[in-house]
Amino acid sequence: MNDKPRRSNPKDVPYQLMLSALPHPIVMIDRDGYVVAANDMAEFFFQTSAAVLAKQKLTTLLPFGSPVLALVDQARERLAPVNEYRVDISNPRIGIDKVVDVYAAPVQDRTGAVTLMLQERTIADKMDRQLTHRDSARSVTGLASMLGHEVKNPLSGIRGAAQLLESSVSDDDRALTRLITDETDRIVRLIDRMEVFSDQRPVEREAVNIHVVLDRVKKLAQAEFGDRIHFGEQYDPSLPFVHANQDQLVQVFLNLVKNAAEAVLEVPGPEIVLSTAFRPGIRIQVPGSTEKTSLPLEICVKDNGPGIPKEIEDCLFDPFVTSKTNGSGLGLALVAKLIGDHGGVIEYDGTGRQTIFRVMLPPSDMEL
Repeated sequence: MNDKPRRSNPKDVPYQLMLSALPHPIVMIDRDGYVVAANDMAEFFFQTSAAVLAKQKLTTLLPFGSPVLALVDQARERLAPVNEYRVDISNPRIGIDKVVDVYAAPVQDRTGAVTLMLQERTIADKMDRQLTHRDSARSVTGLASMLGHEVKNPLSGIRGAAQLLESSVSDDDRALTRLITDETDRIVRLIDRMEVFSDQRPVEREAVNIHVVLDRVKKLAQAEFGDRIHFGEQYDPSLPFVHANQDQLVQVFLNLVKNAAEAVLEVPGPEIVLSTAFRPGIRIQVPGSTEKTSLPLEICVKDNGPGIPKEIEDCLFDPFVTSKTNGSGLGLALVAKLIGDHGGVIEYDGTGRQTIFRVMLPPSDMEL
């Protein structure tokens, strides 16, 4: 009896399924420049179906004179793979800030055909920036602990002395003693906010319905500061539960919605849109673990405000960075810390017409 395992014939392998499982857009271009095949990520990247893609030339999908077209020609002429890094292919059709690494290779048995793979650099860059955000949050942890011990105690003494003086000074000087107490109280509140960064306890998490969280945030926002703002919803009803702490998620998205509300104060027709979607293919290694975690749950807070100043975009989630006149610069840093504690990623995307804060989180494997 032959007990050897049966090996699959390579010709029986469903290559289309294999290509669709890859996290990068892949298309095949024929000798005339038409798309003849595309995987699932290519459909998502170009925002159209494979059937529609197959009727178009590559030149209609990319900007005029794109270096990608030259790479395809090189691969076809040399009969050898070629690649180029950080190619900007932004256009109105697929969106702005589209920077990709390009890999082009000739297809055997198909004269003039080329397979093209695009690796979106923004994803990799976002991962790098997210690690920087986490390092920045950790850097403020030691500062918060030091301030709590070395500054708050002397401030209490200063405030107490000012209160004692208030009862024995003239009315003119009493305004100064009140100024002292008010300013010490303000510093103490700032230190209290910073001390949140020194909380290193593990996050207690469970399966949470993100739509319940967003509905609560929306109601709180409408009651407290958003009564003149139109709130829109674009929810994916089939979204699985998120593995998270519900109270902390409420804090995160309430902070983002409040920032959005402040941004649209002077905008005609102020609007904030809350959206959810399932985006497969994003994986990141969580600190303290050797495993990579999938982050398919995307939650966005969008507004039609003027956006963030370009000069602070790259350090937006760092402590003490703010565009507000009276802001402390700790709100978004705290949001980044809480999302990082959940093993997730937060990113800002300013398109000129719309401001988007995008949160990506891991799903829960628990049932409710």
